[in-house]
Amino acid sequence: MQNESDQERADRNFVELLQGARVAVTGVQVLFAFLLTVPFSPGFTKLDLTDRWLFYVALVSAAVASICYIAPTAQHRVLFRQGRKETLVRRSNFYGIVGALALAISMTTATMLVIDYLFGPALAWTTAGILAALALWTWFGQAALNRSDGGDQSSGGSSVSSSARSRE
Repeated sequence: MQNESDQERADRNFVELLQGARVAVTGVQVLFAFLLTVPFSPGFTKLDLTDRWLFYVALVSAAVASICYIAPTAQHRVLFRQGRKETLVRRSNFYGIVGALALAISMTTATMLVIDYLFGPALAWTTAGILAALALWTWFGQAALNRSDGGDQSSGGSSVSSSARSRE
């Protein structure tokens, strides 16, 4: 936005961050809720120590993702009308990145646990490696390349000018 004030830009950026978090938080909450019920199922006692550790990592990383995706809204309530929107935007962006990493870990380890239980460790490790690479590339790698490409349209860069991009 060409003529927006710093406060208007911070407000817009915060709304955009919250919109993005809304997409992820539903998936995180469903995954977390499911993982919370797993130990109470009859088959859980049959898991070996490795699978229990996979479950632990999946559960804790889902909890971390949930905390990170909820943090901006909670902090917004605490900082309401304190004139700290820019700080909140920067923090929310950081929490979004950490939340996405935690979600990728949770999804990967939860899938690995199920595949290990059903088919054994070889397929579980292979599948987990592919899922982790896919999540890292689609969620972070491609975006990191776009940040460093200088806005080149042929490589999928944004049509936003560099001066407009620096204001976001």
